[in-house]
Amino acid sequence: MIRTALPAEAEVIADLHFRARSTYYPDGVPRADVDWAEAWRGSVERPDGHVLCAVEQGRIAGIASFRTPDGAPADTVKLFQFHVDPGRWRSGIGTSLHAACVEQWRADRRRTAVLDVHVDNARAQGFYARQGWIPDPENPPADGDHHLFLRFRVPGE
Repeated sequence: MIRTALPAEAEVIADLHFRARSTYYPDGVPRADVDWAEAWRGSVERPDGHVLCAVEQGRIAGIASFRTPDGAPADTVKLFQFHVDPGRWRSGIGTSLHAACVEQWRADRRRTAVLDVHVDNARAQGFYARQGWIPDPENPPADGDHHLFLRFRVPGE
């Protein structure tokens, strides 16, 4: 089941986020000084954003956070966070969660989605490629950048 996340779930979401990110940062998770539960609570409560969660057997198994980024056209959405519990990888949760995001983007009349993915996260890069994401021609990575920028054309109605 995929549904909107609740503010009371911020701690659980932050824990899943930490476990997922820990798998692709070779030197540990950056920004340990951030109160991630509070950051997630803010994302969930943000009126101009969405946080979806995939729930399986009563537990959150995946999360996605998106909104129109500051200064972007109204028909553009940015996928800021997309994580699946590492113990549930390759089970279809990510594909279902991504499909729910696309459905919401279409309902919100978004035409373009963008994201950035860590250069060391080959698993995520492969996942996004299978979903139809391509390198963003308007935002090539700069030398020394730790992220790749991807773009997705939201299918029309």
